[in-house]
Amino acid sequence: MSVQIIARDGEPEYAVLPWAEYQMLLQAAGREYKPAIAAQEQKKLESLRELKVLRERASLTLEAVAHEAGISPHYLAMIESGEREASDVIKRTLARALNIPGWKDE
Repeated sequence: MSVQIIARDGEPEYAVLPWAEYQMLLQAAGREYKPAIAAQEQKKLESLRELKVLRERASLTLEAVAHEAGISPHYLAMIESGEREASDVIKRTLARALNIPGWKDE
């Protein structure tokens, strides 16, 4: 298995592995990959103002999505409320965390 370990402050924080190997691990654990949002509900995110609704619809906590995107829950809350503007990089990581295919410029 080819695993890349990503550390923060000298401590392992993430393990990155090829998608096929991840699928095999899920299968061995008796689980399957389920997107956060059902395929029929997937769409391009029209506005960051939809972010909170999509996160809640996917039953994901602020903390879980923030961790997945590599930002603090407080910063994500400010993005959701419109208090802060997310960079394109953060938009892409949020889209990935919520399993949204892409973002449309506002």
